[in-house]
Amino acid sequence: MRVVEDIIGKEVLDSSASVIGKVKDIEVDLETRTIEALILGKGGLSEGLGLSKGETIVPYEMVKKIGDKILLEGPVE
Repeated sequence: MRVVEDIIGKEVLDSSASVIGKVKDIEVDLETRTIEALILGKGGLSEGLGLSKGETIVPYEMVKKIGDKILLEGPVE
């Protein structure tokens, strides 16, 4: 899926433009072929080495805009 390849690795910003992580993976509904959620890693060296276990799951409904970075509509709990 080309869209997935374009989204993975992008920085994600909350509504106050603070970076909350990078897209590590995407949850897709295979029946409808729609994105359900973005799975974010915290970033940094440990993330790059695969040592970090911290993940944030963001429902796709929170995505306001996708460009060079991904902007969310509100804060992530």
